[in-house]
Amino acid sequence: MTAFGSMGIAQIKAGLAAKEFSASEVAAQTFENIARADEQVHAFLETTEALAQDAAARIDRAIAEGRFGDMGVLAGVPVAFKDNMNLTGTHTTCSSRMLENYVSPYTATCVEKCLQAGALPIGKLNMDEFAFGSSTETSAFGPTRNPWDLERVPGGSSGGSAAAVAAGMVCATLGSDTGGSIRQPGSFCGIVAVKPTYGVVSRYGVVAFGSSLDQVGPFTRSVEDAAFVLNALAGRDPLDCTSQVCDVDFTANLAEGVCGMRIGVVPAFMEAQGLTSEVREKVEDAIAQLKALGAEIVEVDLPHARAAMSAYYVLGPCEAFSNLARFDSVRYGYCDPDHADLGSQYEASRAIGFGAEAKRRIMLGSYLLSSGVYDKYYYPAQQVRTLITQDYTQAYERVDCILTPVSPRTAFKFGEIGDPTEMYLSDMFTISINIAGNGGMSFPVGLGRETGLPVGVQLISPAFKDANMLRVAAALETVYGKAPVAPAFAEEKGAE
Repeated sequence: MTAFGSMGIAQIKAGLAAKEFSASEVAAQTFENIARADEQVHAFLETTEALAQDAAARIDRAIAEGRFGDMGVLAGVPVAFKDNMNLTGTHTTCSSRMLENYVSPYTATCVEKCLQAGALPIGKLNMDEFAFGSSTETSAFGPTRNPWDLERVPGGSSGGSAAAVAAGMVCATLGSDTGGSIRQPGSFCGIVAVKPTYGVVSRYGVVAFGSSLDQVGPFTRSVEDAAFVLNALAGRDPLDCTSQVCDVDFTANLAEGVCGMRIGVVPAFMEAQGLTSEVREKVEDAIAQLKALGAEIVEVDLPHARAAMSAYYVLGPCEAFSNLARFDSVRYGYCDPDHADLGSQYEASRAIGFGAEAKRRIMLGSYLLSSGVYDKYYYPAQQVRTLITQDYTQAYERVDCILTPVSPRTAFKFGEIGDPTEMYLSDMFTISINIAGNGGMSFPVGLGRETGLPVGVQLISPAFKDANMLRVAAALETVYGKAPVAPAFAEEKGAE
C-alpha cells in the first residue's frame, strides 16, 4: 500500500501528473491509513470521506482533460484541519462539549483557500478545548497521543494537527497558534511547524481565542511543503480586516543557503531556568551547523521578553473572555434544558459546556477586565507588548533571523504536569513572538540524548519577512534531513 502521508507535496503531485495513481486512490488509501493508525493516536475527531472523494473526482477529471496544471499548488494533496476551523457541513467543536453538536454553516477562509488550491479535505483534528492548553489533554473528547511515544503528549493546543503528520496519516495539516500552539507541538512531534506573521493568513472562520494573537499556519515534514501550503494560504481577505496583502512566493529562496546571513541568538534564553541539557545541546548544535554553513552568529538582547509570560496571561484571558461570551446557550452552544429563568439557564449551560481550563481563563479574563482592576493589569500589559515589539525591531536592525529553543523540554508524559502555571511555562520561548506579531517556526534537529524524543529549534523572522526563517530552515534541512514519520508508524505502513 502506498503511504501517501509519508510523501511530500511535490512527490504526490508528480505521481498524479504521471498517472502513477489517481487522486481517488490517494483519498481512499489515506482514509485506510487513518483508520489503522488513529486507533492508537486519536488525532482525528471527524473524517470527511465524501468531501475528499468529491474533490478527488474533480482532480481526476482535470488530469484526464489535461488541466491538472491549473488545479492549484495543493492539487490532490490530503490536508486536514484543526477543529476550530469551520468547514461547511462538518462539526466544528473546538474539542468542547459546548460545541459538540455545532455544524458549520460556512467555511473558514484558510480552509477555503486550501480547497481552491486543490487540496483533498480529510477531516477535523483534535485540540485543547478552545485552544486552551499545551498538551491536548483538555480536549473534551480525549487526548491525542504522541506518535513517537504513545505515553506522552503531542503538545498543544494543535496536538492533533502535529500528531497526524508525525504519524504519516497526512502530509500537511493546519493549526492555529496563540502563544506557541503550532510551534510547541511541532517540536514535540518532530516536524516542521510554521506560525506566519500576524496578518499573513486570514483568521475569518477560525473560532477565536485571542484575536490579536491568533494566527493559522501549516504542519508538514519538510520546509518546501510548508512553503507550498503558505503559498496557498497567504493574502488579503476582505472578510478579515487584519489580513494583509502578501504577494510572496515562499518557495523562491529556499535553496539560497545562509552564507552571509546574520542569525541572532539570545544568551538569556540559553540560560533560562527549566531548559533541559538535551534541548540546550541540540540548539547549540544547530547554531554550530549554521555557522559552518556560512552564517554569522550574532548575540542579541530581548530585555523585555522575560515579561512576555506575564503580559500574555493578562492579554490572552481578557480576549478569551470577550470571545467566549457569545456562547450563551441561546445563539451558540450547549443549552441545558428546563430552567425557570434565563440567568439560571446561562449558568448551568456554561458550567456544563465548558471544561476546567476554559472556565479558569474565562474567570481570569472577567476579573482582569473588571472595574478598578483593568487599569492595574490590562494597560500595563499592553505597554509591555509595545516594549517587546520594540525589542524585536531593534534586534532585526542587526540580524536577519533569530534562533532560540522552542520548548524548555521534550514531550512529557500524560498527567506529569498538573500545575497550570508549570504547564504555561511550556510556551516560555514562544509567547513573545505572538505578542510582537512576528513570524516564527519550529524545525526538528534530531532526538534528545536523554529521552530519545524529538527536539526543535525556533526560527523567528522580522514581520512579513517569513521567507527569511524558511530559508534558514531549508539550510538546516540539508544537514538534518526532512522530518521522518515516527518510527512505529513508518514500520507499520512501509514508509521510507
